[in-house]
Amino acid sequence: MELDVVSLSRLQFALTAMYHFLFVPLTLGLSILVAIMETVYVMTDRPIWREMTKFWGTLFGINFVLGVATGITMEFQFGMNWSYYSHYVGDIFGAPLAIEGLMAFFLEATFVGLFFFGWDRMSKLGHLAATWAVAAGSNFSALWILIANGWMQNPVGASFNPATMRMEIDNFFEVVFNPVAQAKFVHTVSAGYVTAAIFVLGVSAWYALKGRHIALARRSMAVAASFGLLSSLSVVVLGDESGYLANEHQRMKLAAMEGMWETEPAPAPFTVIGFPDSAARETHHAIQIPAVLGLIATRSLNTELPGIRDLVASAEQRIRSGIIAYDALQKIRAARGVEAAGPEVREAFEANGRNLGYAYLLMRHVADPRQATDAQISAAAWDTVPPVAPLFWSFRIMVGLGFYFIVLLGVFFWLSARQRLTQHRWLLHVAVWSIPLPWIAAEMGWLVAELGRQPWIIEGVLPTAIAVSSLGIAEVALTLAGFVLFYSVLFVIEIGLMLRAIRKGPPASADLAATLPAGAAIPRGAQPAE
Repeated sequence: MELDVVSLSRLQFALTAMYHFLFVPLTLGLSILVAIMETVYVMTDRPIWREMTKFWGTLFGINFVLGVATGITMEFQFGMNWSYYSHYVGDIFGAPLAIEGLMAFFLEATFVGLFFFGWDRMSKLGHLAATWAVAAGSNFSALWILIANGWMQNPVGASFNPATMRMEIDNFFEVVFNPVAQAKFVHTVSAGYVTAAIFVLGVSAWYALKGRHIALARRSMAVAASFGLLSSLSVVVLGDESGYLANEHQRMKLAAMEGMWETEPAPAPFTVIGFPDSAARETHHAIQIPAVLGLIATRSLNTELPGIRDLVASAEQRIRSGIIAYDALQKIRAARGVEAAGPEVREAFEANGRNLGYAYLLMRHVADPRQATDAQISAAAWDTVPPVAPLFWSFRIMVGLGFYFIVLLGVFFWLSARQRLTQHRWLLHVAVWSIPLPWIAAEMGWLVAELGRQPWIIEGVLPTAIAVSSLGIAEVALTLAGFVLFYSVLFVIEIGLMLRAIRKGPPASADLAATLPAGAAIPRGAQPAE
């Protein structure tokens, strides 16, 4: 990667986004699991479920606070490092983020206080309602953020206004109900639920191995296994939907994920493993499963999937069309209006305006796209190919871990149904060592989604290279170093607080309370089983 403002800005946003995304999945999943546990407590009036809710709620709170701190930084970066992006699409991108703050974050932030401090001040049903409000706020927050992100992947409901040089909303409902955004939302929150389920399962397995808090551990594992199994199956189903939508709206991303350089005859095979070679523009030693990719991406047996080479040829034609749009736009600006520029200019822009963003790809190679040579146009067309090898392997790591989670959670669900959760110590060890894996899968999924969109910051509309602020390399490098230092400190704090809370465990009364009838007094000085 070249050391320039664009690369440094991308690196800074990638690091801060990936760090923030360490907190998001666990927040989404734990909020629902905690609400489920409290629901059982209200229904059964058994103290163990109250203690479980408090314990896992404490871990949710630690994660929530640090997630908020890192999330705020993300939004400031749009104005700091990506000012032209903010100017170009701020009317569209800013709307879902504003609604997220008003509708979701304030809801979540308000009721999270009632969750922690309202146990002895509210009725059981009132406190349960507050807990579910926190869970709803967490998931609503993800919804609106992913609506904004989904629009970057599939910019619908908006058009470019040559008078203002900005994208403007034509239909807000198309933005909200963007199929890419809706699929991303369900897929992302389901992955968050799996993350929390594996986390609860692993921590509970650690308690079981240590012989501590057995009553809490068994119940927590049972809830996590059943909830996580359903969620992991949902991830696979929505992954299939994402593949279909990628073929509809982001064909280059799909081809790069598969290392598919040539157009495959229908139905296209799925490459299980291979070694993409961007220099040779081929994938070596590919092992394939016939027809699978065609079925996922086209839901048919007779529809071709274009390869990278054919997509590059298509991009070259769109670049040439975009040059016509760019020329018309310059004439409109010189005439200070569409009408003043004349009908021929207006018709030229209307006919080619949807490809204007492709002309902007040339600005990496030439100052004025109208002066581009055939070689520069060809180079810009090949720029539309994202990094193939990182996408190829990130996708396969994510998918492989997804199927592993189904097996792991399915085994523990089966053991839970037979009340044998703690009888196989080696399985408990597997659960403990599996705790980090959902985060790896989530980060790989983020790489597939965002790296696969390159070179676009908005698919087909605005290249990343021209979306940055007018900053110097030293300024971006300084803020990058500051964020790395600050986030490293936060990471140490997060891990320390989580480990301390886990080692401490639930209140000393939790295990004993599980053996007592509802309302029975717990003897003073009671200690948990060790």
